[in-house]
Amino acid sequence: MKHFPLITIISFIWVASEILLAVLKRSKEEKSGKYDKSSLRYLWLVIIFAISGGVYIAIRGIGAIQATRIAAPYLGIILILMGLLIRWIAIFTLRKYFTVNVAIAKDHRIIKSGIYKYVRHPSYSGSILSFLGLGIYFSNWVSLPIIFIPITFSFIYRIKVEETALRRKFGEEYADYARKTSRLIPGLF
Repeated sequence: MKHFPLITIISFIWVASEILLAVLKRSKEEKSGKYDKSSLRYLWLVIIFAISGGVYIAIRGIGAIQATRIAAPYLGIILILMGLLIRWIAIFTLRKYFTVNVAIAKDHRIIKSGIYKYVRHPSYSGSILSFLGLGIYFSNWVSLPIIFIPITFSFIYRIKVEETALRRKFGEEYADYARKTSRLIPGLF
């Protein structure tokens, strides 16, 4: 596998960046636990189990698709990188308002510029795209849904938690913003 060192390096950077975010970007606000509803813990558990299951299935060769084994890994790597780029653009756009746990800062405001002009949760869009890429990377019709479906649903749960907190804080301002933007995919969802 010519692409194995590449996916190993990308995976290391991906995981290290998420761990770094988890350490550095956790809200210190006293009410942050109230808003998060354990969604961060739930998300991490789902990701760990889904990836473990998907990798195990792929290693065992169950559901391997031989016809796509050459192109799928490269497509997967491209999607992972695109997803990471979208995620990091979203994080840098939010700047101080980005936290790994759902929290509302005292001076919080709704960011409606840049990528947030079109999508309310582009950081999650990027993550989901990366996990889709990881599933495709394995060129395996069983690994793909094992990785992609539970992780996507856990992000959708997290979005509901986050939007509840934002609606509670900003009321009609957030409702108006939500009417003008998509949750994850511009023009679709």
